[in-house]
Amino acid sequence: MKSTAIAVSVAVLVFGVAILAQTQTESVEQELIKLENAWADAVVKKDLAFLEGIWADDYAWTASDGNVWSKAQTLASLKSGEDAVLSLRTDDVKVRVYGDAAVATGRSTFNETFKGKDVSGSERFTDTWVRRSGRWQCVAMHCSRIAQK
Repeated sequence: MKSTAIAVSVAVLVFGVAILAQTQTESVEQELIKLENAWADAVVKKDLAFLEGIWADDYAWTASDGNVWSKAQTLASLKSGEDAVLSLRTDDVKVRVYGDAAVATGRSTFNETFKGKDVSGSERFTDTWVRRSGRWQCVAMHCSRIAQK
């Protein structure tokens, strides 16, 4: 009887820990989806302070043309108006959490000019997030252009 009670207690504890872990993972997923959407809004609004906060100092963006941009280069391009994003929408965002790291994938659709040239379209993206000092920062982004049909 005593061993049955212990076995049931252990099973309940293990099940409870599994539920807690699942709930925490879902919470992180939702938090990162919100950050992805806020990122899109910040780019359109040129909210450079917000972007500076969510991009790690060692952030690297690999653009769909293969060029790699640092955090400083990306912020400077937005600030100067060289890169003008009139609208940016993300969808189909999925997040996988690995402890204090996470990977977000999704699709971006945007109306944008770069150096006066229309570069509007759609891309698939992969963002790598790391939790540092209790907050999430993006350390890397990679984009691949979706071919127009």
